[in-house]
Amino acid sequence: MAYPGVCMQGLLREGHFMELNIHTLEIDPEREASRTAEFIRDRVKSSYRRTGAVVGLSGGIDSAVISELAVRALGKENVTGLILPETESNPVSCRFAEKHAEKLGIGYRVIDITPTVESICPYRKRDDFIRELIPEYTSGCRYNIALPADLLERDSFSFYVLKVQLSDGTVKTKRLNAEAFRKITSFANIKIRSRMVHLYAEAEQRNAVVVGTTNRTEYLLGDFCKYGDGGTDIEPIAHLYKNQIYQLAEYLGVIREIIERTPSPDTFSLPVSDQEFFFRIPFTKLDHLLFAWEHGIPAEKAAEVLGLSREAVMRAFTDFTTKNRSTAHLREMPGSMEKAS
Repeated sequence: MAYPGVCMQGLLREGHFMELNIHTLEIDPEREASRTAEFIRDRVKSSYRRTGAVVGLSGGIDSAVISELAVRALGKENVTGLILPETESNPVSCRFAEKHAEKLGIGYRVIDITPTVESICPYRKRDDFIRELIPEYTSGCRYNIALPADLLERDSFSFYVLKVQLSDGTVKTKRLNAEAFRKITSFANIKIRSRMVHLYAEAEQRNAVVVGTTNRTEYLLGDFCKYGDGGTDIEPIAHLYKNQIYQLAEYLGVIREIIERTPSPDTFSLPVSDQEFFFRIPFTKLDHLLFAWEHGIPAEKAAEVLGLSREAVMRAFTDFTTKNRSTAHLREMPGSMEKAS
């Protein structure tokens, strides 16, 4: 594993080992919060010899938990939050992020990254491409992309669909080929990478590290952007599944609005959930299935524990394998040739 600064401490409660049952992913939140905060403190103070941390606050559960842990590790005076909306961001994200920062008592800034994104690739260039696919699309329309749902219910190909909501509320869809998908996501990734530029500018001025928010569910399946939200100094929760992040959030007292909010990439102008955009499986089942896949637990056992058919579990395992292999490069440091001796 070459991903920089990942906390890989044990994540299971004693006695669980590699068994799969409904309690497998339960953690001792007090103990987990303590040792993850210690990881942050050690990396910031000893490894990097910095004085503080900068965290991008999205208004979501992962950045809320990370900022809580950073405050425990370093003190609120040494943690800075950046809230980085752009013209298509959901206003709720910014509102929740500000409320969370004020609850923590940390310093924070709101920076509109629209000019940064626009300077790299104008929104109209993306709009022109979407219009090639759906001619009715105009700059006043909203769009997202998503995968077919109900992976556990039926076999389906893993192809993305472009969804456009016209100004009159009419919805148009278009199946994307690989080239069209790459073009649309490349623009979305410009937004994510633009945020990292601002985070590092802030961190360098403050003699701080950039703390990432990628959890293990995202890490294993590649649901992050290389040199975007994946381009950080440390990743303190990359050993914890999404389910376990929620357990920590409850223990840490994250505000209810964030805990109860449906996880979303907040990248497209038309809202889409993380499940619709990438995972295809309800979070109530996803992490236990992913744990079983990661630890080689037979499909029959997983099916029995989770109340699913063996066929449904095998579909999930196949999807995990495909995503993990196709995103392996995201988890690797840049390749290089060693100098010949």
